[in-house]
Amino acid sequence: MATTPDIEALAAKIGENIYIDVAKWHLYLNDAHLHTTVAEKIYPLLEADALTEDAVTAVLRDIPVKLGGGQTELPLSQLLPMQCQVNLVDLLEEYQQEM
Repeated sequence: MATTPDIEALAAKIGENIYIDVAKWHLYLNDAHLHTTVAEKIYPLLEADALTEDAVTAVLRDIPVKLGGGQTELPLSQLLPMQCQVNLVDLLEEYQQEM
């Protein structure tokens, strides 16, 4: 069972390394206050040993990000460059091995 420190440790790694690309501007997930949400939703995949690229993509698709003061909303998966999604899976695989 995930503890708050476990989630926070994973969130810190995600927040420092994964970013949203907006007009070639990199907004890291910790600055966007999305790193904890991603960690909370992904941690069960790590615990269940169900980490796959498709599972991570599905989680990212299910995290809505409000833009323009809530005027529009996009799934996080559409805001992360493909390389960041690959980096996220790599980061998660490394984290899982250290668990």
